[in-house]
Amino acid sequence: MWQDDCYVDLQSTTGSLASQPETEELSWIQRHQVQLQRFATNTFLEEIITHLRKLEVLSSAEETTIKEAGRLQDQVNILTTIVNGRESQGSDALQGFIESSDTQMAQLIVNHDTMVKEHKEVVLRRCEQYRDRDSVSCPKLNISNRTLLMVDGLSDLQQKEHDLMQVGATRGEKRNHLRQLGLSKLLEPLTRVSLPPRVSLTVGVAGIGKTTWVRHFIRQWSQGAICTDVSFVLPFTFSELNSLEKLSAERLVKTAFPHLTDPSLVLGSPCRTLLIFDGLDEFRHKLNFSDAAPCSDPKKEVSIDDLVTNIIRGNLLPDVAVWVTSRPGVASLIPGGLVDRVTEIPGFSPKDIKIFLNHHFSEGDFASKIWAHLESNKILMVMCYIPSICWIVADTLMYIMQSETQEGLPRTCTELYANFCFMKAELGEPRGREPVRMEQLHGSNRKLLGNLGRLAFYGLLKHKYTFSEQDLRAYGIDLLLTQSSLGAGVLVREESDLCTTYRFTHLTLQEFLAATYYNVSSKRAIFDLFSESTMSWPKIGFQNHFRSAFQHSQQAEDGHLDVFVRFLTGLLSPVALKPLAGLLGLGKDDGNQKTWAAGFLQGLLVSGGAVVSLRAVNLAYCLQELQHTELLRSVEDDLRNGRLAGKLTRAHCVVLGYLLHVSPECSEQTNLTGSLDYNTVKCLLPQLLYCSHLSLENNHFKDDVMELLGSLLSAKDCHIQKISLADNAISNKGAKALSRALLVNRTLTSLNLRNNNIGSKGAKFLAEALKMNQVLVSIDFQNNAIEEEGAQAIAEVLQCNRKLVSLNIRKNKIRAGGAKRIADALKTNRTLTKLILCSNQLEDKGTIALAEALKVNHTLLSLQLQSNSISNKGMIALTTALRLNRGLVSLNLRENSIGVEGAKNMAHALQENNSLQNLDLTANLLHDDGVRAIAGAIKCNQGLTSLHLQWNFIKSSATKALAEALLSNTTIQLLDLQENAIGNEGVIFLAEALKTNTSLRTLCLQGASMCKTGAIALAEALMSNTTLQTLDLRGNNVGMNGAKALAKALKSNGSLKSLNLQENSLGMDGAIFIATALKENHQLTYINLQGNGIGESGAKVISDAIRASAPSCVVDI
Repeated sequence: MWQDDCYVDLQSTTGSLASQPETEELSWIQRHQVQLQRFATNTFLEEIITHLRKLEVLSSAEETTIKEAGRLQDQVNILTTIVNGRESQGSDALQGFIESSDTQMAQLIVNHDTMVKEHKEVVLRRCEQYRDRDSVSCPKLNISNRTLLMVDGLSDLQQKEHDLMQVGATRGEKRNHLRQLGLSKLLEPLTRVSLPPRVSLTVGVAGIGKTTWVRHFIRQWSQGAICTDVSFVLPFTFSELNSLEKLSAERLVKTAFPHLTDPSLVLGSPCRTLLIFDGLDEFRHKLNFSDAAPCSDPKKEVSIDDLVTNIIRGNLLPDVAVWVTSRPGVASLIPGGLVDRVTEIPGFSPKDIKIFLNHHFSEGDFASKIWAHLESNKILMVMCYIPSICWIVADTLMYIMQSETQEGLPRTCTELYANFCFMKAELGEPRGREPVRMEQLHGSNRKLLGNLGRLAFYGLLKHKYTFSEQDLRAYGIDLLLTQSSLGAGVLVREESDLCTTYRFTHLTLQEFLAATYYNVSSKRAIFDLFSESTMSWPKIGFQNHFRSAFQHSQQAEDGHLDVFVRFLTGLLSPVALKPLAGLLGLGKDDGNQKTWAAGFLQGLLVSGGAVVSLRAVNLAYCLQELQHTELLRSVEDDLRNGRLAGKLTRAHCVVLGYLLHVSPECSEQTNLTGSLDYNTVKCLLPQLLYCSHLSLENNHFKDDVMELLGSLLSAKDCHIQKISLADNAISNKGAKALSRALLVNRTLTSLNLRNNNIGSKGAKFLAEALKMNQVLVSIDFQNNAIEEEGAQAIAEVLQCNRKLVSLNIRKNKIRAGGAKRIADALKTNRTLTKLILCSNQLEDKGTIALAEALKVNHTLLSLQLQSNSISNKGMIALTTALRLNRGLVSLNLRENSIGVEGAKNMAHALQENNSLQNLDLTANLLHDDGVRAIAGAIKCNQGLTSLHLQWNFIKSSATKALAEALLSNTTIQLLDLQENAIGNEGVIFLAEALKTNTSLRTLCLQGASMCKTGAIALAEALMSNTTLQTLDLRGNNVGMNGAKALAKALKSNGSLKSLNLQENSLGMDGAIFIATALKENHQLTYINLQGNGIGESGAKVISDAIRASAPSCVVDI
C-alpha cells in the first residue's frame, strides 16, 4: 500500500501510543504527536526551533541534530523527544507557541481531531436517516461484497442512449473493464509509483444505486473502516445545489456544514479532503467547460454551475479530491481529460436476481414463481438487472399472485407498471374480505395521478428529474397527498439542510406516468401537448397526438423519449390499461386504436433510413408493448431455424436488432449464415455490436464487407467474443481491414476465416496485428493459401504473442521451410496448446523440425499432421521426441505413409511416454507387424485412451495381439479398427477380451469382414461386459442370426448406449429381433438399422415398435 511507504513512522508512533495504559494521562505533545508529524511544514518547524532556542529549551547541538535528521517527520520526532525530556517546561513552551500561532498548520495541529470527530458524527447522522432505504438485508448483495468496474471512459452507447436501451443492448452484462475496484480502493493509486486520482467519476444507469454507494462510502469512512487518510468528506447532491444561485466555495461548505467554522482549514492543502457531487444528471444547469469564467479564489462568489465547473477543472481547490456520480449520458459532458478515474456500478446478474428473489420473496414459493415468469418474459428479466426496478417488478408480481382475483401475470412493462400503480392506490384503501373495486379508487387518487402525470411529462421534456415543493404546487399537487399510499409509492422525498426535493421512485415510473397523462390528455387536447403553453398549432385527435409523440421520439438524439413512447403504445392494449381504467376515468376501449397503432408502427419500420438505429429498434419494443407480436415471433423463429436467407427486409432487420437486445439465446449464438449481403450488413451493423458469438459463414462476403465489420470490431461498444467468417470471398484487402480492428479490439477471442483467400499478404497483415493483440486465443486460417511467407509471419507471432492458444493452418500449401520457422517459434512459445497443420506439404523435413521443437516444448497439447506425406523417417524423429516430451496429449498422423518401421518406433516411444492420450494412425501402412509392435507397447502403457488404426491392412493375427493387450491395459477407452479385414477370427479375439476388459467404451468395427459368427461372439461378450457404451458394426454381414444373438444380449446388457447395424443384411426378421429386445433394454439411446432390406412399411412398423418400447431411443431406419 502506498500509505505504508508515506506514513510508516506515523503508524509506529500511533501504535506505541495506543499501547500505553489508559490510566496514564498523556502529555500535550503525546496527544498531538500525529498532527505535528502530519501538518508541520519546514517553515513552521524552523519557527518552532527558533522560538525554543530563544527560551533555551533547545541547545545549539540539539538544533543541529534535528536539522541533520533528514526527513521532516524524523525531524519532528527528534524535536518532540527532546522537548518531552525537558518535563513540563519544554512541553508548555511548545504548546504555548503553537496555540498562539494563527497559521493554518497550528490550528490543524490543535483542532484537527476534534473537527474530524464532530464532522464524522454529523455526516453519519445525516446518512442514518436513509439506512432503511439503502439497506439490503441479503448479505450476498450488500455493497460491502460488491465492486465497482474500472473502465476506460464511456462507450458511445452510454453517451448517446437511454438507460434502458443501454441495459437492453448489453443485457446487463458487465462492460469490458480494466479491473474491479472496491470502495476502499476508490481514492488510492493503482501502483506504488502512481498518484491517487483527483477527479473520480462513477457512472450507472438510473436506479443502479449510485446514491446508495455514496452513502455506504460515507458510513464506512465515518466509522474509520476505509480511507482513513481522508480527514473530511463533504457530500453534496446536485438536487441540493439546484437551490443555490451564487456563492463561493468556502460559503458552500459553511452553508452545508455549519459546524465547520473555518472552511479554509478543510479546503486547504495540509488536510486530505474529498468533495462528493452525487447525481450530476439531476443538476438543472448544463456544465459548460469551454465558456465558464475561470475562478481560483475559494472566497470569490460565482454562479453555482461555474463553481462546480472550476472545482472539477482544478482551477478551484486543486488539492481537494472530487468524486462525481452520474447517469452515463450526462457524465459525458465532463471532458475526459479532466477525469483521472472512471468507474461503473454493475447491475444485478441473473444469479443476483435469483439471490434477491430467494431472500426477499421466499415465502409461499413466490421466488421460484417470479423467477419462472421472468425467464419466460425476457423484457422483464432485462429490466430486473437494475436493482430498484427489480424491487418494483418482484413486488408487483407477488401482489398479483396474492390477490384473491388473480389474473394473468403481466407480460409487458406497461402491464406491470399499471399494476404497480393500482397496487399503490389500493394499499391506501381499507381492505376487507372483498377485493377493492375500481370504482372505490376514484376521487383524490384520480386527481393526484393526473397531476403527477402532468408533472412527469413536462419534467421529462425538460430533462428534469427532481422537483421542489414549489414545482409540485405549480402542478396542483397537494403536498399532504404525497404522503398517501399512492403518493409515497411513486414519489420519494429527500430532505437536507439546504432544501427538500422530490423525485419519482424510478425514472421509468416518471416515464410511465407521463405516458398516462399524454394518453388521457391527447383525447381531448386541441393544441400540441409538447408545448406546455397553448401557443402552438392546433392538433386535434388522438392519432395526430400519437404521431406527434413518435415524431419527437425519433428526433431525440439521446433517446430520452424511447421508454415514454413504449408506455404510450402499451397503454393502447386493453389488457395493460385495465388496472388503471378506473383511476384514469377511461371508458371501454373497442380496440380500434390498437389496430391503427400497429399499422402505424409497421409503417415506420419499413420507412426508416438505410441503417437500423436504436430509435428504429425502439419501434419493435413498442410493438411488443402493444402485444402485436406476429412479426417478432416470425423473425425469431426464422433466426433460430436458420431460415432468414432472402427475408431480411428493413422491417426484419429492425426486429432482428430488437431480438438481439431481449433474447439472450439469439445474441449469444447469432447464426446469420447464408443470410446477409453488403446492404443488410450495413443496415444491421450497429445492432451486431451486442452479439456474443456471431456466425456469418457462407455469405459471399467480399472485402467491402470487411471494412464494415472492421469498424464494428473497432467500436468501444463491441461485445463480440467469437466471429466466424468461414466460406466467404475475403482477400488480403479484407484481411487488412480486420487487422486494423484487431489492433484496438478488446473482446474478440476467436476468429474463424476458414475457406477464404487471404493469401500470404493477408496473413502478414493479420500477423502484425496479432503481435500486439492480447485478447485472441483461437484463430482458424484453414484453406487460405498463406503458403511459406504466411507461415513465416505466423511464426513471428508465436515468438511474441502470449495469448494465442489454438491455431489452425490446415490446407495452406505450407512446405518444410514454413514448418521449420513455426518449429523454431514453438521452442520458446509457452501458450499455444493446439496446432493444426493437416493437408500441407511438410513431408519428413518439416516433421523433423517440429519433432525437435517437441523435445523442449511441453505446452503443446494437440498436434495434427494429417496428410503431410510423412514416412518412417519423419516418424522416427517424432517418436524420439515423444520419449522426451511430457506435454503432448493428442497426435494426429492420419493419411501419411508411415510403415512397419515407423510403427515399431512408435511402440518403443509408447513404452516410455505415458502423457500421450490420443493417437490417430488411420490410413497408413502399418500392416500386422506394425500393429503387433504397438499392441505390445499397449500392454504396459498407462496413458493412451484412444487408438485409431482404421485402413491399415490389419488382419486377425494383429487383432489377436491387440485383444491380448486389452486383457491387461486399463486405460484404452476407444479402439478404431474400421475397414480392416480382421474377419470373424479377429472379432472373436476381441470378444474374448471384452469379457474381462473394463476400460473400453467405444469399439469401431465398420467393414471388418464379419458375419454371424463374429456377431454371436460379440453378443456373448456383451452379456457379461458392463462398460462398453458404443459399438459400430456398419458394413458387415451380421444377418438375421447375428441380429438374434445381439438382441438376446441387449436384453441383459445394461451399459450399451449406441449400436450401429447399418447395412448388415438383417432383413425384416433380424430388425424385429432387435426391436423386441428394446422392450427390456432402456439404456440404449441410439440405434441405426438403415440399409438392411426392411422396406418402407417394415421400417415404419419397427420404428413405431422401438419408439413404443424405448421412447428415449433415437432410431435411424
